[in-house]
Amino acid sequence: MNERLYTDLTGWYLLLDPTEDHHEEATVFAAALRSAVVGDCATLLELGAGAGNNAHFLRDSFACTLVDASPDMLALSAARLPDCAHLLGDMRTLRLDRLFDAVLIHDALSYLCASADLDATARTEAVHLRPGGAAVLSPDCVRESFVETCDLHAADDGDRALRTMEWAFDPDPSDSEFRTDYSFALRRGAKVEVVHDHHRCGLFSVAEWVACLQGAGLIVELRPRPLEGIEPPHGYWDQLLLARKPMESM
Repeated sequence: MNERLYTDLTGWYLLLDPTEDHHEEATVFAAALRSAVVGDCATLLELGAGAGNNAHFLRDSFACTLVDASPDMLALSAARLPDCAHLLGDMRTLRLDRLFDAVLIHDALSYLCASADLDATARTEAVHLRPGGAAVLSPDCVRESFVETCDLHAADDGDRALRTMEWAFDPDPSDSEFRTDYSFALRRGAKVEVVHDHHRCGLFSVAEWVACLQGAGLIVELRPRPLEGIEPPHGYWDQLLLARKPMESM
């Protein structure tokens, strides 16, 4: 993992992505899972859980196991959410030899850049779901919704302050990738550091997402993903993928 936001800049992460911004989405995710899971809906595996912003709101309803590929992000989450289990792992290859009622993947899906990555992640979901369980996948954008964006962020925390430009664009529309570049101005006291951070991201159509989940033996439907409390980012995909594991998978 080369993205500095998830390594040496992790200490600044929550200024860029505050936990309170995730409350409404986490509520939508929980409702979708409860509506789809057959029987008890008590255990949740979140892949690419990052700083634990979703789990912060979900842990009262689920026993959460949080997995991330970044040791720094995992440590940040573990310090904030000691009541959740934390495991280091890649969502494409993870095998826990354990079944869950529900699986969640949010914006970590942005870092799947090849169709083989989608297929591998779908298999990971399927092997960790019990029959009758369900998964929610929530990519921030899909091919159909993507537009170039350039957004500004500002946050302060005592003697620390962050000013950010986030620029997402697609330099080659013929491939399955786009890029997001961050320009961070980080101030601690009177000292300011300017950092550039480049993120390579994947871009797939809704049909490609559905096909990879169906290929893993899951039943897929689309659900609305409203964000009524805040203004959605330009190009944001206002739906999510709900994937059920059939009972006959026993």
